[in-house]
Amino acid sequence: MSGGARWMGVGRSSAADARGAGAEAARRALVGADPKLLIVFAAVGYDPAALAEGVAGAAPGVPVVGCSTNGEITPDGPGEGTVVVTAIGGSGLWVSTAAEEGLMGRQREAGAAVASAIEGVPDRPNKVLMLLTDGYTRSQENILRGVYGVVGAGVPLFGGAAAGRDGRTFQLHGSQVLGNGVVAAAIASDGPLGIGVSHGFQTVGDAMVVTRSDQARVYTLDREPALDKYLRTLDAPPEVYHDPAAFSRWTLTRPLGVQRRSGVAAKNISHDVDFDGRTIGGGTEIVQGALLWATEGDAGSILDAVEVACEQAVAALGDHPPVGLLTLSCMGCRAVLGTDGIAQEAVRIAGRARGAPFAGFYTLGEIARTRGVDGFHNQTLVVLALG
Repeated sequence: MSGGARWMGVGRSSAADARGAGAEAARRALVGADPKLLIVFAAVGYDPAALAEGVAGAAPGVPVVGCSTNGEITPDGPGEGTVVVTAIGGSGLWVSTAAEEGLMGRQREAGAAVASAIEGVPDRPNKVLMLLTDGYTRSQENILRGVYGVVGAGVPLFGGAAAGRDGRTFQLHGSQVLGNGVVAAAIASDGPLGIGVSHGFQTVGDAMVVTRSDQARVYTLDREPALDKYLRTLDAPPEVYHDPAAFSRWTLTRPLGVQRRSGVAAKNISHDVDFDGRTIGGGTEIVQGALLWATEGDAGSILDAVEVACEQAVAALGDHPPVGLLTLSCMGCRAVLGTDGIAQEAVRIAGRARGAPFAGFYTLGEIARTRGVDGFHNQTLVVLALG
């Protein structure tokens, strides 16, 4: 769809051959002149090198970034095992990209390295840095801290953590394939850019203080074992206190809420519990002294949050109609919504997109920051609207 001089197109392919699927999806996405960036969301089962070749061959010389997924989102509904390519282009739009391999143990350094992409675009009032990271790397907020040290508070951040299989994901930067990396695309535009973020979970009870933690593990809340304090606040059934499967199922709709300046952010703890030590974790750092909340929600509240995030992003465009939306949701939300729910999620997005195309995928963590340092989320929908 075109908004003045700028446009966005979305293409999808379910072809089995990676090169062919990449080329087909890219060709379908190229709906306008002067393409500036191709964004690839592709099922983890595809050969990433062949996929990158196919995408690049459809638009020689156009920058390409992308990552692996376990489910893709487009106007024709959710899918799995497909390739989705988003193309943006037209005049009044500038793009610069960067990539860094080797996140583990050097998250902040890698974030600072890819933040250099911002130097490749002109100084326009409307800018965003999009990041796609390896979803199995812990302490993702340190990537954002590295970025922040370079770009400061004036550049919004958007993106997500790649999903994968057996602890492995891939990221694409041109023809380069990364496995434990981060890719970035700096976008500057003469038109407005809007970011929306919402998770749909409500706080329960009183705030709790982290009285002992280490990196991503919380040992005590209000000087009590963190696991027991959290579960008592939510009046959890007895089996959840000791059964890993029961805990995972029950807490999927009850993430930990972390107090931030912008509100309460959701942290998925369903996959990271220590029953012996009575501790909880969520893969991202929670510092001692932080305020935490127990939260709860359901499929209905998640779908309502989808509309809120889309409306926030579109409203930020002011009088400009959206050219297109990037819509990144969470694997945790997908598990709660189920097959019927994710179909409804796409319908809700379309209802707020005002006829504009949209594309996204189900992530292992979402990135959205319009102010401050923090911006890594779980079980949240984040939306970037291009005006």
